[in-house]
Amino acid sequence: MDGGEASAISARARMIRRRRGLSLEVVAGLAGITKQYLSALELGQRGFNRRGLIEDLAEALGCSVADLTGQPYLPADRAAADAAALPGIALAVYEYQLDDPPDLPARPVAQLAAAVAHANAALDEAKFSLAVRHLGALIGELTVAAVSGSTDSRRTALAALAEACMVGTATARHLGRPELAIQAARRGYDAASMLGDPALTAQLAVQRSLGLTWIGARRRVTDVLDKALAAITPVADPSAADTSPAEAAGMLHLTAAWHHALQKHASDADAHLRETADLAAATGERNALHLHFGPAHVTAWGLEVAVELGRGTAAAERISGDVPRLLDTLESPNRRCVLHFNLARSYAQAEGARDGQALLNLDLADRIAPQGVRNVPVAREVLLDLDRRARFRVWELVSLRNRFGISGQGQRTADN
Repeated sequence: MDGGEASAISARARMIRRRRGLSLEVVAGLAGITKQYLSALELGQRGFNRRGLIEDLAEALGCSVADLTGQPYLPADRAAADAAALPGIALAVYEYQLDDPPDLPARPVAQLAAAVAHANAALDEAKFSLAVRHLGALIGELTVAAVSGSTDSRRTALAALAEACMVGTATARHLGRPELAIQAARRGYDAASMLGDPALTAQLAVQRSLGLTWIGARRRVTDVLDKALAAITPVADPSAADTSPAEAAGMLHLTAAWHHALQKHASDADAHLRETADLAAATGERNALHLHFGPAHVTAWGLEVAVELGRGTAAAERISGDVPRLLDTLESPNRRCVLHFNLARSYAQAEGARDGQALLNLDLADRIAPQGVRNVPVAREVLLDLDRRARFRVWELVSLRNRFGISGQGQRTADN
């Protein structure tokens, strides 16, 4: 087994199963797949290119998702290393409390809010190192400002604190720190709840559910999403002057669709997609908090849902002619990266027939926003899958492996 294989989920799955003393039959049954499919996964003959599959197998093996993915990964470059440090964020969200603020000097609230908006814009560009550079200090100062000063300044501070925690949550997820993502999302949710803003509270519920998804806490995710949808739906009027509640409801439905797709609940996933498509058609393209809610985002997210349900190739073909317009509409390196990445996953599901298009889109995703794709376990698995199937060592594959920090292809032998 070489370094490339040892870094793959397949090797970890096989090792954990053996350490547990479990047979292929037992684990496959618990994960809802066949023995033959599990064997192919463990041998590296098939890739873990669906998030739901990783979660199913982790539950069957009685381990965490991180035990299988091996996150966090070693940074491949200086920018990634700077982001991976997540400077001060852990201290800020674990130590500083809204009911017990730190004894820190705080800059004017308007200055803090502007700095948070700048960090969120950097996140939208997938520049994680820039997004988190001062985020820990901002969360600390905003915690102070949220409980002191005038009513208006406190409200501004709570809104900025919620947004700062959204940035921290998203970055921690991408960098393989799910426990920090969950804690940051919880702090932001508390700030939004104190503010009494239903749309912002709903958006932080989305962040909480995404953080919980990263550790495979499916029942808790269902509870968070169901309660948030019940709270926001009565005020989610897409024809109102303020469409933010409708946008938040749409994001909740999108997240619920993905959540059900991870569990192979196709009918539930499709129902939530229809709900969010209706909301997006009425609101049009929006970009509150750099979330890019609208028809283009729904189409792009729908592709990710289709991949998890095993119908990615057909979905990619349906939207292929619309991809240039989608990329122009999204106007976000982060969102464009995600669209290309999910196109890569979709074409990879054709089992070799569309690997050229899969490779092209994976390369585009990495060139657009390297920090947005290199730390994603499924992205690494798609790359390994493409490399295993390649009949020739083309330059693009070699380059992607170098950029991802994955060593060369190794030989595999059958082993149960």
